Amino acid sequence: MTGSGRAVELSDVQRICWLRLIRSDNVGPATFRSLINHFGSAEAALDALPALARRGGSTAISVPSAAQAEAEIERTLAHGARLVAISEPLYPAYLRQIAAPPPLVTIRGGSPELFGRPTAAIVGSRNASLTGHKMAERIGRGLGEAGFVVVSGLARGIDGAAHRAALATGTVAVIAGGIDHVYPEEHGPLMEEIVGNGGAILTEMPFGWNPRAKDFPRRNRIVSGMSLGVVVVEAAARSGTLHTARYALDQGREVFAVPGSPMDPRAEGTNRLIRDGATLTRSAEDVINVLRPMLEHDAPSFLELRERDQDDAHPDSIGSDIRAAVIGALGPAPVAIDDIIMHT
Repeated sequence: MTGSGRAVELSDVQRICWLRLIRSDNVGPATFRSLINHFGSAEAALDALPALARRGGSTAISVPSAAQAEAEIERTLAHGARLVAISEPLYPAYLRQIAAPPPLVTIRGGSPELFGRPTAAIVGSRNASLTGHKMAERIGRGLGEAGFVVVSGLARGIDGAAHRAALATGTVAVIAGGIDHVYPEEHGPLMEEIVGNGGAILTEMPFGWNPRAKDFPRRNRIVSGMSLGVVVVEAAARSGTLHTARYALDQGREVFAVPGSPMDPRAEGTNRLIRDGATLTRSAEDVINVLRPMLEHDAPSFLELRERDQDDAHPDSIGSDIRAAVIGALGPAPVAIDDIIMHT
C-alpha cells in the first residue's frame, strides 16, 4: 500500500505461484523470501528449484502442481476462508515485521477494520486455575473495551477464556492446523462464535493439515508476532507458553506476566518472567499503560504503519536498486540481518 492507500494485491497467477513455492519441499518463509529476492518472482524461483535441488545433492524436489494449488485455493474459499499474501491489506501488520514472516496465511472471518486495530495476546496454561481463568477474562475484556484486538491460540484454559472475554470486541485465534481443523475439538463452537462475532481464525498451515506437536511452536511465533505485547497468565516452568514469551522477546514485543503464588507450580513460569524483567500485571490497565504510549507517541499510528510498509513487504515489488544493494552486502560468511540493514 502506498501513501494513497493502494493495496498490492496478488494476481490469480501470482497467488498460485506463491502457494506452490511455499508448499514445496524445504521451502519455509525465510527460504521463500530469499528465493524471490534472488530470482525476482515466485514463478522464476519455481523454474529454478530443480536445478537448485540438484546442486544441493538432491535428485528430486516435491513441488505442488498448479492444479494442486488451485484445488487448495478452491477448498479454502469453499470453507469461507481466503489465502492472504503479506502484501495485502488483511495481512496482520505487526506480523509482517518479524523475521521470516509467513508469505501467505489463511484467514477465515475478520475484516480490514479488525486487522486495522492494535493487537495484544493473552496466553497461558491449558490446565488453568479458576483464578487464572478469571484473570484472563478480566484482562481480555479490559483490552477489548480499550480498543485492542485480543489474540490467542484457541487452546484449552487461558486461551479459551481470553477469546470468550473478547468475543464482543474482537479476537483472533491462531491455530496450528489447517483452517478446516479444530483443535481441541471441543472448541469448535468457540471457533464459530469468534467468526460469527466478527473475529477471525488464522493459520499458516495448508488446508487439511492435522497439527503435530512441532506445529504449535510455529503457531506461538505467529501469536506473538502479530501482537504488540504478550500477556502470560499462568505458566509452569516448562510450559509451552514460555516459548511464546521467548518469541515475543526475540521479536521486540512487550512481555507482561500475572504473578501467582510461589506454592503453585502453574505460576512458576510467570513469576520467573517477572523476575527477569516482564511487566508485573494485575489488570488490563497495566498492559494499556505500557502499550498505548507506544501507539500514540513512540511510533507512527497503526494505520500509518500499514500504509508505509505495504510496498516494502511485497517481495515481487522490491526495486532492483534495493535488491542489488542487499545482494552486494552478502558474502560467503553469515551476516546478521541488522548489520545488513545498517550497511545498506
